[in-house]
Amino acid sequence: MALSLFRFISALGRTQVVASALGTFSLLLVFVLGGFIVAKDDIQPWMIWGYYISPMMYAQNAIAINEFLDDRWSRPNPDTRINEPTVGKVLLRARGMFTSEYMFWVCIVALFGFSLLFTLFFVLALTYLNRKIMNSLICVFRIIYCTSSSILVTVLIQTPALGDSKTVVPTEDEHNQKHPQTETETEMTTSSSKKKGMVLPFKPLSLAFDHVNYYVDMPAEMKAQGIEDDRLQLLEDVSGAFRPGVLTALVGVSGAGKTTLMDVLAGRKTGGYIDGNISISGFLKKQETFARVSGYCEQNDIHSPHVTVYESLVYSAWLRLSPDVTSQTCLMFVEEVMDLVELSPLRNALVGLPGVDGLSTEQRKRLTIGYLFYGFDEIQCFD
Repeated sequence: MALSLFRFISALGRTQVVASALGTFSLLLVFVLGGFIVAKDDIQPWMIWGYYISPMMYAQNAIAINEFLDDRWSRPNPDTRINEPTVGKVLLRARGMFTSEYMFWVCIVALFGFSLLFTLFFVLALTYLNRKIMNSLICVFRIIYCTSSSILVTVLIQTPALGDSKTVVPTEDEHNQKHPQTETETEMTTSSSKKKGMVLPFKPLSLAFDHVNYYVDMPAEMKAQGIEDDRLQLLEDVSGAFRPGVLTALVGVSGAGKTTLMDVLAGRKTGGYIDGNISISGFLKKQETFARVSGYCEQNDIHSPHVTVYESLVYSAWLRLSPDVTSQTCLMFVEEVMDLVELSPLRNALVGLPGVDGLSTEQRKRLTIGYLFYGFDEIQCFD
């Protein structure tokens, strides 16, 4: 029943913000009017209708009837003030619940009815409500002509209107008439003689680790279960090396220790006990020096939603680059980084809020990665 209710709310809300607000308000009504927080006898008469339409009321009554009408609660009622034969029915009556055995099955049928009703509403919402398109950026690449030496690609950037269930890609003539300012032409040369490379100053460094072990203090809960060891080992005899200029991925199941190993190598573990050798280009690692040549990208993407991609990268460059770097050089770095993370077509797109509008999750992650390049870190870790 709860699954069908929240599916209906999500179909009705259309966006994460609206659906979250509707879901919270629905839970508030269900709990307050369900007879658990406020008993039936304490609900105002003009609100009693909310008690009978709350699914929680039927679920709570079914559980209570199944428990208090059992033989364990069948002792005679010693209190003559309450006209009920057994102790179990006295407790049910005190909370304003049903006392008849057949009401258990009525509550079960009511819960199934609510599930079918919310599922029907969910189907109707998907059928008759227009699909609400996020106010995000859509890029359509159209190849104008292709020769053996070059490919000319037109990038059409559109922002569809909310509530429109169809996105129509205009033809070249229609787009030139309606949106002449949103079309940029990029010539991609495929000739092997013209190679494109980065101009950012990076010094190649290698990272090697040999017989790395990581321990933490044994949690008190595990000691209470009879474990006598003082330390819990999270990494056991891990060795490896990362070559310069090579993208290396740590792959494993959830809980295998990928993030733990990365945090240990990056020096982000402030607690616990670390054994083993970690070297940078043959020299033993010193955290003070390693912090100057390394960068770390966390899982969370924190961006200002009201600026564009280009403005966000420029602001980050101003903060991270040395004061000796001129404004012209700074903007050159911004263009190089934006091209490296493939965000050039989205340079004028608003970052927006996650799950609401603006950039997608994958694009936000690329924007986060772009921030790291301004530190010219030779070793970069991405969690």
